[in-house]
Amino acid sequence: MSANPSGLGADTSRRPEPIPLTVLTGFLGAGKTTLLNRLLRDPALADTVVIVNEFGEIGLDHLLIERVDEDMILLGAGCLCCSVRGDLVAALEDLLRRRDNGRITPFRRVVIETTGLADPAPILHAVLGHPYLSLRYRLQSVIAAVDALHGLASLDAQPEAVRQAAMADRIVVTKTDLAGGMPDALVARLRRLNLGAPITGTDVPVAELLGGAFGLDGKIAEVRDWLGEEAVAASGSAQEPGLRDRHDASVRAFALTSDTPVRPAALEMFLDLLRSGHARAILRLKGLVALSDDPARPLLVHGVGHTLSAPVRLAEWPDADHRSRLVLIVRDLDPAFVGTLWDAFLGRPRVDAPDAEALSDNPLAPPGF
Repeated sequence: MSANPSGLGADTSRRPEPIPLTVLTGFLGAGKTTLLNRLLRDPALADTVVIVNEFGEIGLDHLLIERVDEDMILLGAGCLCCSVRGDLVAALEDLLRRRDNGRITPFRRVVIETTGLADPAPILHAVLGHPYLSLRYRLQSVIAAVDALHGLASLDAQPEAVRQAAMADRIVVTKTDLAGGMPDALVARLRRLNLGAPITGTDVPVAELLGGAFGLDGKIAEVRDWLGEEAVAASGSAQEPGLRDRHDASVRAFALTSDTPVRPAALEMFLDLLRSGHARAILRLKGLVALSDDPARPLLVHGVGHTLSAPVRLAEWPDADHRSRLVLIVRDLDPAFVGTLWDAFLGRPRVDAPDAEALSDNPLAPPGF
């Protein structure tokens, strides 16, 4: 990085070309990581740095991205739009410093995968409003992934989902194979939120998806207002950005773990019971589980609400941590209650708590208990 980090007064004739930066957003369970994997398979993205943000104390998404190497940065234990936004700025600055000093292979693009709870406005302003980053990076596009199965429900209930779709330059509707196509009602709702963004399936060519430049044309008036609010906050006339909790206090992220392999039947009963009684509260569930029948090949499970995607057996563990890890993001659901269920089905009953047999065989038990 130059001795003049602000870029003010610098010799513009020697300034390098800005590096394209893409923000990949979308609500919880929309399929961002799957879409990102498809993008990274394209040779055009060979020299791409990926920044992954995960909400919660234990991160998993970065382990499921197929190309995990020195070009991967994990920003965890918080959300980019609030508690770790300063970390994003620091990471982008450090990338430039290492690139300019020849300590990393020169990269040609940066892709930021946000957590599903992220409001894009403060993330975009962190780049657009920064005196140095705005010179060295060019915000090329904001891509919003929208779930064909749950997209309408997310737009109805989640303000973050509305902002993600409204601020996007490209909207990619995922899981159309499960929904039997692209739902007309969803497309109509997205079009009311965003007149300018192309709405496509996941088979769109990578060059088309990443092309163009971020702009406000075709976006609803609220988008300009949201970015303006971030500018006011950054000016110091409002609470310091990055320290505000932008999410409903009822939303909690937590992890369930096990050091010993889990019986397949126990995992199935736990997930069935949790979904049957508390599906509406489950915003996201994702995990790697070591099953007792083949602990060397972890089972990848993920779902939203009632919908649990088909589990996938991985060929091997993606890292050195071979514990079972289930990460849940929930609304109005006590993590201690879910932990009690988990312990019960793993044969770790607590005092004054039911065991697995009582939970699964009691015909008088209400759903979810």
